Amino acid sequence: MSTVTSAQVKVYKGTSQYSSDVICRVEDGKVYKKNSSYSSDVLCHVSGNRVYKAISSYTSDVIYTIKDGKVFKGTSNYTSDIAFTIKDSKLFKGTSSYTSDIIATIKDGKVYGGSSSYTSDIEFTIDGNLTIEEFVAVWYAVKYCY
Repeated sequence: MSTVTSAQVKVYKGTSQYSSDVICRVEDGKVYKKNSSYSSDVLCHVSGNRVYKAISSYTSDVIYTIKDGKVFKGTSNYTSDIAFTIKDSKLFKGTSSYTSDIIATIKDGKVYGGSSSYTSDIEFTIDGNLTIEEFVAVWYAVKYCY
């Protein structure tokens, strides 16, 4: 994952590259429904190290706070509130680093379910580079907004 984004990034279902299979797109830290560019279609957005609901900037609308690869629920920084940890291109449950607790694996823009590397297990494809915070926003959009 990159730390700089400039162009829009599209996220597709599975291995598709068809415009009809766009799940969401990311531009300027905002995650939009499908190919939309309307502010009313923003599912969530990144500001600093936080992911917020829609275009809100209220603390009560913080979905996740990201710090050192750990993704905390809301504005918490308590270990008990870690939703998942991103380490070595893998998402782990909570603070775990056990292979059995891998939620997803990221490789070459593809996000695989669990520790799989089989094409049939690709959940979505990211066409471009995202920051860690933007990836977490996309994860939220894909997993909880559809």
